[in-house]
Amino acid sequence: MSLLPYSLARPFLFGLDPETAHELTMQSLARLQGTPLEWSYCNRMVDDPIELAGLTFPNRVGLAAGLDKNARCIDGLGALGFGFVEVGTVTPRPQPGNPKPRMFRLPEANALINRLGFNNDGLEAFVANVKRSSFRKKGRILGLNIGKNAATPIENATSDYLVCLDGVYPHADYVTINISSPNTSNLRSLQTDEALEGLLGAIANRREALARQHGRRVPIFVKIAPDLDQAQVEVIAAALKRHGMDGVVATNTTTSREAVKGLPHAEEAGGLSGAPVLEPSNRVIGQLRAVLGGKFPIIGVGGIMSADDAVSKIQAGADVVQIYTGLIYRGPPLVTQAARAIQRMRKAGEAQKA
Repeated sequence: MSLLPYSLARPFLFGLDPETAHELTMQSLARLQGTPLEWSYCNRMVDDPIELAGLTFPNRVGLAAGLDKNARCIDGLGALGFGFVEVGTVTPRPQPGNPKPRMFRLPEANALINRLGFNNDGLEAFVANVKRSSFRKKGRILGLNIGKNAATPIENATSDYLVCLDGVYPHADYVTINISSPNTSNLRSLQTDEALEGLLGAIANRREALARQHGRRVPIFVKIAPDLDQAQVEVIAAALKRHGMDGVVATNTTTSREAVKGLPHAEEAGGLSGAPVLEPSNRVIGQLRAVLGGKFPIIGVGGIMSADDAVSKIQAGADVVQIYTGLIYRGPPLVTQAARAIQRMRKAGEAQKA
């Protein structure tokens, strides 16, 4: 159990610019991970395993990509009690992302807006950081999230994804193809029928070659947006099955501002995360489950601010969930609270069937 209550740290962090607070937190985790001081913030992991995409997830609560873009703090974040951690998004070449300021809190709505733009140190540095971590050796699941450089024309996006897939493949338990960030120009166009076909076909072919080369078949997930209608969800679901993708991450941030109209920073460009995304994310999860059937793996992410929110994701059709903005607003206790709530729900369901 963490020795440092988040309620004491939050006022200090929320007094800082959001990106400054984020960097300070990540730097602290990077310094403390693997040292005796890690015990000052670690949580005991809830044991609630599930088999998914050929992997054994130690529990149903993970960290969403975006918090640790450079894979600097895998072990430190894992110590918070996550059963799995996803890091990235990484691009082939380093890039600074969009101009600052590019992160904004909307505390009245328990939300954030970011337009970071895949700021990261590039594939080489990312892989080096992954290789230094011990998270996977402890039986936890590590997802590596890949994208394209902003300077790469959208018609050449596939080449960036393939470069990243080649680089991360030996070091990942699963790989996530991020085609849904609103902060890289035209990226979401890759979710459309023709573009998606070309990308997933190339990814599937390369994965088969890599599986032969490395002697293991790494599952591939695709991360999609919450701003999709039923027809778009059905097109994506069909493409995922057709190209042998192993799962879907639903969802990324939203470009909608309906839930935060009139609030300070509400009109800032970027992706909105936090509480307002819960309902649209759950809607997409439900639509995916209806189309994909009961066995296709779904990672549910978006708007989990409480244990009940995490349970609602499972009830909507997700197999496991991920947290990001909720960690900022609620702190590390949310991880174990969510994992225990899901475990209780699962056991209650089993008892009813018995």
